Amino acid sequence: MITLCGFAISNYYNVVKLALLEKDIPFVEEYVPTKSTEEAVLSHSPLGKIPFIRTPQGSLCESHAILEYLEAAHPRPALLPTDTYAAAKVRELITFIDLHLELVARELYAQAFFGGTVSESSQSRVRKQLEKNIAGFKRLVKFAPYVAGDTFTLADCVAFNNLPLVGMASRAIYGEDLLLAAGVDYKPYIKFIGERPTAQKVAADRKAASAKV
Repeated sequence: MITLCGFAISNYYNVVKLALLEKDIPFVEEYVPTKSTEEAVLSHSPLGKIPFIRTPQGSLCESHAILEYLEAAHPRPALLPTDTYAAAKVRELITFIDLHLELVARELYAQAFFGGTVSESSQSRVRKQLEKNIAGFKRLVKFAPYVAGDTFTLADCVAFNNLPLVGMASRAIYGEDLLLAAGVDYKPYIKFIGERPTAQKVAADRKAASAKV
């Protein structure tokens, strides 16, 4: 049995959770706060990051590595294409969304979501980088109807949980959703994926966890 460790508000936790649900892999959840310094956590996730999983073989951290493990250990239903190039394109999208969209927008979260402050210089720098990166993303994404084409893949687990954060954070800081402003109309896609029972489960659990904060 796999144990998914972290908390349901985390987008990266929910990326892994959605993949587990889509692949119908039995798992249990265990609350673990981020940046823990307890040895019981660091022995599984050396930087105290979440999510991490515990498996019968041992523990594993970093969401990309976890997704790859789940796909290899539980190949059906497949969330990566069998064609090597198509699979690489899915991985390309995953990396692009995480590194060039979400990670950049993350600098805004303190002010956008948590009552903190982001300096004007940082806001300006992040906006410039986001606008450049969103233009690149527009060249890659398909929305046909899924982000990588006509099949639900691991990239959808990432996009569903990350694109709304990029949009909401940019709207909160700049007064406009930079994805929509660049012509990336992702909202119908989010609604479409949100109709899946697995996505509804993730969203309901996230909402319930947020209400407790």
